[in-house]
Amino acid sequence: MLTIEDTAIPAVKIITTRRFGDERGFFTETWNRRRFAEAGIDLDFVQDNHSLSGPAGTVRGLHFQSPPFAQDKLVRVVRGRILDVAVDIRRSSPTYGRHVAVELSAENGRQLLVPVGFAHGFCTLAPDTEVIYKVTAYYAPEHDHGLAFDDPDLAIDWPVTRAAAILSPKDRAHPRLTELPEYFS
Repeated sequence: MLTIEDTAIPAVKIITTRRFGDERGFFTETWNRRRFAEAGIDLDFVQDNHSLSGPAGTVRGLHFQSPPFAQDKLVRVVRGRILDVAVDIRRSSPTYGRHVAVELSAENGRQLLVPVGFAHGFCTLAPDTEVIYKVTAYYAPEHDHGLAFDDPDLAIDWPVTRAAAILSPKDRAHPRLTELPEYFS
């Protein structure tokens, strides 16, 4: 059984799968193609990614791949907590430039479905946070792009400032939304 919640941007979904618990812990199916398809999420995931971020305040993103290697993502946390963010970068969309921010944690078991046409990123809220996400297209370095996580036009309420955020050099150099070419119409 799974629960699908709408967000402020209808294309982005919060998914929670049922956990079966006992004195040993719990078991859950985080992905079951047939059950997800029955619920209207019929995606062909081709790659799983796993990241470990040591310090709290690590920001990864905002990332996306352009067509023909654009990716849907299903994101979950297996240790720690994150503020997970999806930004609509589809120019013709009524929600262009708007975002959804959701706390995902190992404890709450929530997953965020980030569709094609969205930049995605997260900030760790706890040390040694591990994030696993499935994608519908293989990594293609020539189609790998980013958006400045702290672009003031996005008005994302990050739990860290740019000065305090732990970022890769690549993520520090991403352009603002107004400087981004049109990748998705």
